[in-house]
Amino acid sequence: MMSHLVFSLSLLAIFLHSCTFTLGQNPASAPAPSGPTNITKILEKAGQFTTFIRLLGTTQAGDQINTQLNNSKQGMTVFAPTDNAFSSLKAGTLNSLSSQEQVQLVQFHVLPSFISVSQFQTVSNPLRTQAGDTSPGDFPLNVTTSGNQVNVSTGIVDATVGNTIYTDGELAVYQVDKVLQPLSIFASPSPATAPEPATTETSNLKKKSPAALSPSSGSDDTPADKSGADSVNNVAALAIGAFCFAFWL
Repeated sequence: MMSHLVFSLSLLAIFLHSCTFTLGQNPASAPAPSGPTNITKILEKAGQFTTFIRLLGTTQAGDQINTQLNNSKQGMTVFAPTDNAFSSLKAGTLNSLSSQEQVQLVQFHVLPSFISVSQFQTVSNPLRTQAGDTSPGDFPLNVTTSGNQVNVSTGIVDATVGNTIYTDGELAVYQVDKVLQPLSIFASPSPATAPEPATTETSNLKKKSPAALSPSSGSDDTPADKSGADSVNNVAALAIGAFCFAFWL
């Protein structure tokens, strides 16, 4: 009887020790959550976007895009020009832009909403970018589609949308083969306005004779009429002569 009791207690002790050891172990680690969306890392992973990445950094537009993506649910679409696209620009183009113009150039490549490839077929032009006004001469951006091909026009260049670099339902990043140049920055200045032709009234004044433009005869600077003075003198002489003749008689 005693041996059975000791055996039972031994089994109970072994069981409790096993439970304690199992509960004391750390549970398996859960997969690490994915980090916040980062446009720079997305482009770095894709490759061939070195110049655009540098512009995102110098203008701080990259940080603004990341902040908006991770703090709101409105979505965003980015057109990313390749390094070859920037190489096709005239030498010194980027360096000739002011800091504000460089910011506007990057913002012109960003739409403040998520647009899938299929949605490009139904969007209304002009598309609004983060650069601002869509009025003619400012920052209008128009999209046209032909089958599965999507083209983007700025009024200066026509670019073709290539690969979809990234999409997650909130951010879409598309490769474009040209730098999107907004009219507000890259449009040629208007030629100098030609002087207006002389009016009819001015032409008539120029055609008048100098006499018509001279001061009136009543001016103190105009000499008196000599013929009138001579007539007065003759009349006075005749009167004096007649008086003398009458007195002699």
